[in-house]
Amino acid sequence: MNALEDNAFTRGWRDAARRIPKPRAIVCISAHWETRGVGITAMPAPETIHDFYGFPKALFDVRYPAPGDPALAAQIAQMVKSTKVHPVAEWGLDHGAWSVLRIMYPQADIPVLQLSLDSAQPGAFHYALGRELAPLRDDGILVMGSGNIVHNLRLFDFHATQPADWAARADGIIRARIDSGDHASLLDWNALGPEVARGIPTPEHYLPLLYVLALRGNDEPVRIFNTTVISAISMTCVQVG
Repeated sequence: MNALEDNAFTRGWRDAARRIPKPRAIVCISAHWETRGVGITAMPAPETIHDFYGFPKALFDVRYPAPGDPALAAQIAQMVKSTKVHPVAEWGLDHGAWSVLRIMYPQADIPVLQLSLDSAQPGAFHYALGRELAPLRDDGILVMGSGNIVHNLRLFDFHATQPADWAARADGIIRARIDSGDHASLLDWNALGPEVARGIPTPEHYLPLLYVLALRGNDEPVRIFNTTVISAISMTCVQVG
């Protein structure tokens, strides 16, 4: 519902967009496109995917008609050497991408590609792939990860106004390692203790963070914002550069 609201989270996303030059293209790694192997959208006009149910009609009516960029998809497929990246004509822009991008760039005038998650692969795989994407930044391309550090829907209380104690601690553990630059420990999140494991019961919402961290250059600043945990979901955001 953040896609339709004006709140602290959406204001944080708008501010993030204002802090950086307008990108010439965006590559988004979303928690909501899991595949075997790695794909990248290569269609000229990706559709808006409503990959959810049980929400108000207004959310299903949202369209984010950003163009794609098949040439950039082919370039990325060629530049990545650690794994095979397959340009695909399926998928489009799921809510992990458009719910944030329609707040950051409401004109939908920037080409957007999605890179899929092979969530069966370990953290080191995703971090290495993120490192290979880092040169895109020098070409004015924004690489964005969309997920949640803590994301346990089974334990989420829709009536809660405060974070679950364990969820707040799990988010804090991850944030402390981001602040210290200890990326190595974040590649094996299950080794960070029972609270982190409880907060990351499945990896797909956590893995986009590893792509963002992999983009960081030596001594490059990292900004953490939207540091709110609601019940068993954290909205923590990380900006590199």
